[in-house]
Amino acid sequence: MNLLVFVTLAVTGFVACSEFGSYAFVHPVLRHLPGTERITVEKGLLKTFGRVMPIGMTLCVVLAVAVAIEGSGPGWLAWSAVVAFAVAVGFTVAVNVPINIATGRWDPANPPAGWERTRRRWEFFQGVRSWLLLIGFILVCAAGTV
Repeated sequence: MNLLVFVTLAVTGFVACSEFGSYAFVHPVLRHLPGTERITVEKGLLKTFGRVMPIGMTLCVVLAVAVAIEGSGPGWLAWSAVVAFAVAVGFTVAVNVPINIATGRWDPANPPAGWERTRRRWEFFQGVRSWLLLIGFILVCAAGTV
């Protein structure tokens, strides 16, 4: 067994599934909560995901690069995974993180005007990055098992 591929699959699988699960199963439910409760839960999620995902998403890129350089499986699959993970991180840093910082400062009882529009923007890019992470994971699986 190739230890690098195993660790890469474990880390990228955890990150991709966590983010995609949040996008597909958690946030659709949150959209139906009253504003105060929704913002309170969003702020809680920022604390839990915000501690783990910056490290996890960075590791996705680093490990995918290592697998691509090592030459496990078809190179185009591994390098495509690198691109998917890197673009997901790019969207995260450019769009989601600034919105997360703003959301973390909101008073749930008195949110700023336009907060729902801001959250919809975050959710759109959460969808984009979640799909990219899932695609990256599938590509790493293919590269590591072919």
